[in-house]
Amino acid sequence: MFYIRHNSDNFSIIDCCLSDENKERIIENIKYAHRLKGITRFISTHPDQDHIQGLVDLDYNIDILNFYCVENNVTKEEETEDFKHYCSLRDDSRKAFYISKDCVRKWMNRECEERGSAGIRILWPILENPYYQEALKLAEEGESPNNISAIIRYGLNDSVKVLWLGDLETEFMENIEEAIKWPKVNILFAPHHGRESGKIPEGILKKLNPEIIIIGEAPAENLNYYSGYNTITQNSAGDITLECIEGRVKIFVSNSEYEVNFLDYENDVDGDDYYLGTLYL
Repeated sequence: MFYIRHNSDNFSIIDCCLSDENKERIIENIKYAHRLKGITRFISTHPDQDHIQGLVDLDYNIDILNFYCVENNVTKEEETEDFKHYCSLRDDSRKAFYISKDCVRKWMNRECEERGSAGIRILWPILENPYYQEALKLAEEGESPNNISAIIRYGLNDSVKVLWLGDLETEFMENIEEAIKWPKVNILFAPHHGRESGKIPEGILKKLNPEIIIIGEAPAENLNYYSGYNTITQNSAGDITLECIEGRVKIFVSNSEYEVNFLDYENDVDGDDYYLGTLYL
């Protein structure tokens, strides 16, 4: 689960994973962080339970009016209350906006005099791509929706570029590698939480050329640690905050014992969590 408190009148949430242990804390944090923003959007990469867990509670607390997802007819043998709520938001013509490559949406990536852009661009899906069409069909038949995940890029002018790939799997990424113009990014969230099953093919990694790969929460024995790249592992670091400003990113984590050796250090840095270091761009 991620949120972006934009330097404009925008607030974006990407995916949702709330447990009984963290639900109250995270919802209160989000309610406070978005309180002065005119536009709040929720972007779903795909409807796996660990990417929509707590969606009912989140919607109850913040009232999701702008729900972004890929157009789909995903079915599941066992439907959780959060999945049912996902489907109701997905199928609500007043709230849903279906994302695809290069889609344009006011304030998501188009500004006006009233409000600036959030700097979010969708790189995938390409709707007519046969591999994507097959992934949609399989998900509609009740198989994993991992490979209908959207690829989302967030960028600030002359500053940080960040990429999310949902839970895309390695073989699927190999199949679509030539269909996408992969951009250079600074920070990359490893797909499928950094699992070996979602390891990014080397050809794509070379094009993305990230300064940092963030590996999400998953059992350690299932992770690929991307040897040769700078990484931050959420299993050890805890919550991660990226303070993105022109030319650099200040990084904070909730575990004060966590350390890395590839960041620069600034004096007199204020933050609610432990200051890990600064990435200069």
